[in-house]
Amino acid sequence: MRAARFLCSRETPDWTHQMNTLDFLDKQSLRDDIPEFAPGDTLDVHVKVIEGSKERVQVFKGVVIRRQGGGIRETFTVRKVSFGVGVERTFPVHSPTISKIDVVTRGDVRRAKLYYLRDLRGKAAKIKEKR
Repeated sequence: MRAARFLCSRETPDWTHQMNTLDFLDKQSLRDDIPEFAPGDTLDVHVKVIEGSKERVQVFKGVVIRRQGGGIRETFTVRKVSFGVGVERTFPVHSPTISKIDVVTRGDVRRAKLYYLRDLRGKAAKIKEKR
């Protein structure tokens, strides 16, 4: 059996130095121009699309159905109905391909994940606006 190694108060394990370095690198690539938004909010996500040598901005407008993760790995999913077909797209919050995010309306919901919207049609899929 291996004996447990006890650390003195002066000693720090090797992995803490690695974690500090990773946290430092993550902090450098975090964006500070992201507005506050939550599930239920309607967003305009301006996404940079590269086609050949040209670059243009495409707007994806929809309702946030989830926001998950934290730090550099944080993502959010936006859902919209396009020509009668539900379309969902997941974006990293701190992605350089997102040029900007506009909050159109604030939604009044009681859940953190709005997966139930996938099964609803028409007026039932509407979200009340926050007052």
